[in-house]
Amino acid sequence: MAEAAKRPAMGRVRGERLEVRITADQKRPIERAAALQGRTVTDFVLTSVQDTARRVIEEYQHLEFSVRDSQAFVEALIDPRPINERLHDTVRRYREKTGV
Repeated sequence: MAEAAKRPAMGRVRGERLEVRITADQKRPIERAAALQGRTVTDFVLTSVQDTARRVIEEYQHLEFSVRDSQAFVEALIDPRPINERLHDTVRRYREKTGV
């Protein structure tokens, strides 16, 4: 039972460290916000950073097309345009640069 009391909340084992230096002006509102929520500064910052990270990742993982974009995409799949000389040159240059 004593061992469980030593563990961080929610069974998380924290083995990594993240350090950041901030000014006093930056720290004051963070401390105030944490206090208003009844949380430690560490918990407040960690939760805020995790929430922001998740949101950014989700934004980049989802492609959102307008109706016009979606129609153009489907039409290109169904009836692709013939490959022109410019595209051939682009592919050739890409392969030369990347070795593919």
